[in-house]
Amino acid sequence: MRKQIPTQLVVGLAILVIGGGIVWGEYFLMKWYPSHQEVVKKETLLLLPYKNDSLGIEMQVAAGFYEKVEPFAGGVRIVAPRFWSIGPSVRLTSQPNPDQSTEFTPQVLAKWQTLGVTEEIPRYHFERTRLNNRDAVLIWQYKDRAMALTARIISPDRIVQADCTPGRADEDLYMQACDESLRTIKVAGPESPPPLTPGVMELTPAEQAPPKP
Repeated sequence: MRKQIPTQLVVGLAILVIGGGIVWGEYFLMKWYPSHQEVVKKETLLLLPYKNDSLGIEMQVAAGFYEKVEPFAGGVRIVAPRFWSIGPSVRLTSQPNPDQSTEFTPQVLAKWQTLGVTEEIPRYHFERTRLNNRDAVLIWQYKDRAMALTARIISPDRIVQADCTPGRADEDLYMQACDESLRTIKVAGPESPPPLTPGVMELTPAEQAPPKP
C-alpha cells in the first residue's frame, strides 16, 4: 500500500514554488531587465568610425548597424542582418554636383517640405539644417512598414544621401541611432561658404505627428 503525500506538504510546496516565481519575476522586472536594457542601449548607440573615399564620406556609425558592409554600384549599405526579419541599416550614396552649388535650390526645398502633405506620407517631418558646415536636410517618414530617416547633404563636388531605418528592430532606439549617426556625416571636398539663407527650418504638417525623439 502506497503512502499518499500529505495535502499540507503539497500545498506548502506549491506556495514555495509560486512565491519563488513571484520573487524571481519581481527581480527580473525591477532589477535585471532595466539594467540589461541600458547595456543594450549603450552598446547599440556606441559610435564607430567609418570612411569611404570613393563616396567622399566620413562619419560615425552606431554599432547597432555596424555588422556587415555591402558595397553596390554608387554606394554602400551598412546593415545588421536578422534571420527572420528586416534588420536595421544605413544606406549611403553619392553623386556628382554638376553646377557646384553649395545650397539646395528653393524649388527642391519646397518640394521636400510639402511632400508629406502632397503624398500623404505618415509621420512626415522635414528639417533643413547644416551638417559639418554643409547645407543639408533631414526627413523623417514612415514607409515600407517602418520609420526611416533620410539625410541629403550638398557640397561643391557632390551630393550625398544617407537612408537609415530600424527595419523591424526597436524603433525608438534605432531611430535615435539613425539620428546620431547621420548628423556626423562629413563630406569631402572644398569648404562651403557661409549660408546665404537661414540654416535651420523645420516643417511638420499640422495633421501629422512629429517623429518620436
